[in-house]
Amino acid sequence: MANSGLQILGFFLAVIGWIGLIVGTILPQWKMSAYVGDNIITAIAMYQGLWMSCAFQSTGQIQCKVYDSILQLDSALQATRALMIVSIILSVIGMGVSAMGMKCTNCGGDDKVRKARIAMVGGIVFLIGGLAALIACSWFANRIIKDFYNPFTPVNTKYEFGSAIFIAWAGSFLVILGGAMLACSCPRRTGGARKYPRTKSGPPSTTKEYV
Repeated sequence: MANSGLQILGFFLAVIGWIGLIVGTILPQWKMSAYVGDNIITAIAMYQGLWMSCAFQSTGQIQCKVYDSILQLDSALQATRALMIVSIILSVIGMGVSAMGMKCTNCGGDDKVRKARIAMVGGIVFLIGGLAALIACSWFANRIIKDFYNPFTPVNTKYEFGSAIFIAWAGSFLVILGGAMLACSCPRRTGGARKYPRTKSGPPSTTKEYV
C-alpha cells in the first residue's frame, strides 16, 4: 500500500497540473503568427486561442475578439475545447475523490483498505483527465504543423506554437504523473490463509500412562 507521502506528492502535482490546464485553456496564445517568407510584418503579432483571437501591436496595444459563433469554428478547435473542459472537470472530480481516500484525511472512514481503493479511483480519474488534455493539445499541435507545411497555405496566415499550448501540455503531464502516484494506492491483501497448529497424525496410542 502506498505511503501517505507519495499520495500527498501525487495530489499536489495533480492540483498544480489542473491549474496549468485552466490557465492554458483561458489564454489566447495557443498559436501565434509565424514570421516566414520575404514580407515580414513585425508591427502586429496575431494570436489565436480556444475562445478568442488577439492582435498585439508594437505600441503595446492589445485588441482581442471573442469568437462570435461556435458553429462556424473549425472542428478541431471545437474538439479541443470539449476535451480541455472535460479534462478540467475530471480533474476536479479526481481531487474530491482522492481527498477522501488519502491517509492524511479523516474522510472515507477508518478502513485503510477502503481508503486506499478510493485514492486509487481518484488517481484513475486524474489519469483519464490528463490523457484527455494531452490528446487535445497534441491534436491542436498536429493541425498547426500540417497547416504550416501545407504549400497551399498563404505565408501571412501561417502559425506556430504559442505559449498557452506548452502550459497546457505541462499541466496534462503533471496531472498524469500525479494520478499515477495516487493510482499506486492499490490495496494489497493483508490477510492470508489461516495457520493452524500442526498436529501429529498417527495411530492412536494403546498404552496408558500411570502415575
